[in-house]
Amino acid sequence: MSESKLAGQFFDAAIGLLERVRDEEAGPIGAAGAAIADAVAGGKRLFAFGAGHSSLPAQDVVYRAGGLALMNFLAVPGTAGIDVMPATLGSALERVDGLAAAVLDSSPAAEGDVLVIISLSGRNSLPVEMAMNARAVGLKVIGVTSVAYATETRSRHASGTYLRDHCDIVLDSKIAVGDAELTLDGIDAPFAPASTVVTSAIMQAVMAAAAGELAARGVQPPLLRSGNVDGGHEWNGRVMQEYGDRIFFRH
Repeated sequence: MSESKLAGQFFDAAIGLLERVRDEEAGPIGAAGAAIADAVAGGKRLFAFGAGHSSLPAQDVVYRAGGLALMNFLAVPGTAGIDVMPATLGSALERVDGLAAAVLDSSPAAEGDVLVIISLSGRNSLPVEMAMNARAVGLKVIGVTSVAYATETRSRHASGTYLRDHCDIVLDSKIAVGDAELTLDGIDAPFAPASTVVTSAIMQAVMAAAAGELAARGVQPPLLRSGNVDGGHEWNGRVMQEYGDRIFFRH
């Protein structure tokens, strides 16, 4: 099989997943957009969290041209990138009990705010405890996960529960357990993960739904422009000044 045919198969698999999410998750995506619009219009704050590669879709909606200026990344040191040495430490930290509570308690997140938690498997202690603690202090929790993991794996949290069990709204990425779309004779392991593509698309779809919901209410969405277009820096400066009390990535 040619390399180009494999590449085409990956695109087909990713497109198929995107179509499933579009058709099957329209209701939850709309609900998530409405929840974010409620927070923006109500003077509340927005946060996104993900560990490991699940941090990538969370980071993708923070300080992003065309994105909501109010979305903040809730960082857990050692889990948000592959610059941690050794890289396996990040995976280990996802299984540490109590870490989520410590991070959330020291964050600016408060009652009435929205927290989007992204975890492909939703089975590790960190995302489960993050959701549990966030709801306990009155945050609205939106979970982005693969529901398949909750039926095909065992939870690593002491409660035996998954991220999906502690969310106000759950968005199912439809990613199969293992996150690898392709196989080939002669290659011993499945390959070509699609979770980042699909989950990033879900996040941008939610942001689009939120912008539309705000516009329908007569509220101008606090969007950022690209700094590489004329007037972009000036536009962003005005937005950040107006909403500075809810933007934490500037400090």
